[in-house]
Amino acid sequence: MPIETPQPAFVLVNPQMGENIGAAARAMWNFGLDRMRLVAPRDGWPNQSAVAMAAGAGRLLDEAQVMETTAEAVADCTLVMATTARNRDLTKPIYSPERAMQIARDRIAAGEKVAVLFGPERAGLENHDIALANAIISVPVNPRFASLNLAQCVLLAGYEWQRHAVEVTAETVELAGSQWASQTDIRKLSDHYEERMTDAQFFFPEHKADSMKLNLRNLWSRMPLTQADVRMLHGIMRQMVRWKERGD
Repeated sequence: MPIETPQPAFVLVNPQMGENIGAAARAMWNFGLDRMRLVAPRDGWPNQSAVAMAAGAGRLLDEAQVMETTAEAVADCTLVMATTARNRDLTKPIYSPERAMQIARDRIAAGEKVAVLFGPERAGLENHDIALANAIISVPVNPRFASLNLAQCVLLAGYEWQRHAVEVTAETVELAGSQWASQTDIRKLSDHYEERMTDAQFFFPEHKADSMKLNLRNLWSRMPLTQADVRMLHGIMRQMVRWKERGD
């Protein structure tokens, strides 16, 4: 059975190769999406090449809805967005994948049904399919090579959906067993360096000393240091002082 998480339907319109349908299923399942709809697959359905490529995402193929027309595939949806990189004569709102999935999340949260259309590999969506859409999703690709593989396009949309469907941070850092340094840790590190650099007469000329010390403190505060980083930097300074005092 499909998972219960509210989500958009990904509609593959006239997909040509079973391998690409299978790869698209894998891309969807990477991001917890399992509502696949197929519009008139060129090589018929079911397709063994799709099954072989889908690997662990074969369930999506078993549960995929197969329709004869795009209109049938989106009939129950209140918002339809079409992925295309080509210029069109149809005037529609154009969204980035990020913005499109933000809108999809909000509309689905309000109880609406949303579909995202993906065109066939050879030429993408036709105008009559795009005419059914409320908006266009445009990927900022190289204009000299704007064609995306079907599964790549599905993966991109799926990633943006997952990013906005759950609480995530823009980036994560593996701390390797350490913890982020506290402001106290940073202050002690700054004091240590300032003290030793004063002894070394680094802050010269005297009338610039205060601004130089301020810049040094500002440098430490800008750096995302862990407690292990702070210990290492203390150790570096202590060893430099010992080396100087030994006169090596």
